[in-house]
Amino acid sequence: MCCSRQSPQPGDRRCSEEGPESSVFSDMANVKPESEKQSNGAEGPDGGWGWVLVGALFVTSSLVFGLMRSLGIFFVEFVLYFDESAQAISWISSIGLAALQFFSPLAAALCNAYDARIVVMTGGFLAGLGLVLASQATCLVHLYLTMGVLSGLGWGLVFTPMVATVMASFTRHRTLALGLAFSSIGLSSFAFNPLFQLLVEMYAWRGALLILGGLSFNIVPCGALIRPQKQFKSTEKVSSKSRFSCSAVLRQVSSYLQLQLLFERPYLTYSLAIALLNIGYFVPYFHLVAQSRQAGFSEYEAAFVMSAAGATDIFGRIVSGWFSDLGHFRLIHLLSLWTTLAGVFIILLPVSSLYGSYAALMLISLLYGFCSGALTSVSFAVVPMIVGVDRMMEALALLQLIESGAGLLGTPLSGLLKDITGNYIVSFMVAGSFPILSTLTMATLPHYFSCADPPPPKRGSHEDKDEGLQSELEQFNSLPADTSQGDS
Repeated sequence: MCCSRQSPQPGDRRCSEEGPESSVFSDMANVKPESEKQSNGAEGPDGGWGWVLVGALFVTSSLVFGLMRSLGIFFVEFVLYFDESAQAISWISSIGLAALQFFSPLAAALCNAYDARIVVMTGGFLAGLGLVLASQATCLVHLYLTMGVLSGLGWGLVFTPMVATVMASFTRHRTLALGLAFSSIGLSSFAFNPLFQLLVEMYAWRGALLILGGLSFNIVPCGALIRPQKQFKSTEKVSSKSRFSCSAVLRQVSSYLQLQLLFERPYLTYSLAIALLNIGYFVPYFHLVAQSRQAGFSEYEAAFVMSAAGATDIFGRIVSGWFSDLGHFRLIHLLSLWTTLAGVFIILLPVSSLYGSYAALMLISLLYGFCSGALTSVSFAVVPMIVGVDRMMEALALLQLIESGAGLLGTPLSGLLKDITGNYIVSFMVAGSFPILSTLTMATLPHYFSCADPPPPKRGSHEDKDEGLQSELEQFNSLPADTSQGDS
């Protein structure tokens, strides 16, 4: 179930992990002051190095989702150069988005096993390498493997650890911090679309992709800003005797990924809602430029439509983060509002240009950009309220994995409908219906219609079961040895 906004913080965990000599009353005494420190933000959260990480996520987001949103400029060039259908070209962006989300659990596991700093820096290198290699592509398969799989793998290793690092560094101002960091997506969308169009005209699409690969390598120093000693959660310890057994490996993987989340109804319901949103969310960013040019507008007019949407996207993220942290409304209700409005404006995008009115198309694009930006930071901030802060990174990673199928479906479905109908009207109408369906799915969450946040989820229930099971297994494994010693 959804929990209140004052969720327990990761710092509370070490109070429950003291030695067996500590009494229950001393544990309770230790937990309370620590939680008060975390909620007041006196020892790190809501300040300090967290703002440096916000800046790193600001740059990283622009070079991941900001760049991904602006790939619509290359869509038209790829169609002309490779002489393929819109559906076939759409698979490039869909594979990249799906790979980003599919490899997010791998990023979470690597961060728990090793270090988030190394994982993010490696991901930044792979993201840039994929775009550099894509500049030498001679067929669509090469673009699928480079821009899609390789760069998508890099983006997946970067995005979730960076977001989880920032979210773990803030308590009261978490949504605002995410809004400020994600505002770079709108800013880069505003700047990248005309910039990419200029690069394509000056250096063709190969030279433009080569330059974008060089820009993506800037993710590497952003990852270096993560403090290596910071851990998200303490994973389960495995004894040296059973470390290499099959059951121990499976338990370790389950501990890294928190797979028990997949059996919790609130988390699955929310994941389904976000997956439905994801099907239609990216369609305008990949097809609005082509749709605007089909409506009779020039190349730069079409590119400026996306730039205008990116501009209001910036304000949407910041305003939404600021307003959400005021606490006047529940985050899940605000997310439902922004999601519904985004779906409505997606439907209206092609309708607004039916009569050649550039002003109407621009107005709807501005409104869509604001709503699409407003819902982003809120959608991430809801996750720790459902699962708790201690399982936040694993929950984000599994959520990205569930979304990967939706991301793989969205833009090719839109391209297929365009190939069948000859225009983008049906494509955008179908795409806009998915965010609305997402809102209806969120309405089935427990306590959704309550005006106040429900109590936080009970912590440690799964961990207690795992620890009890582990102790039983250890006792069972020790029986033969004990018996043999008694016989001798």
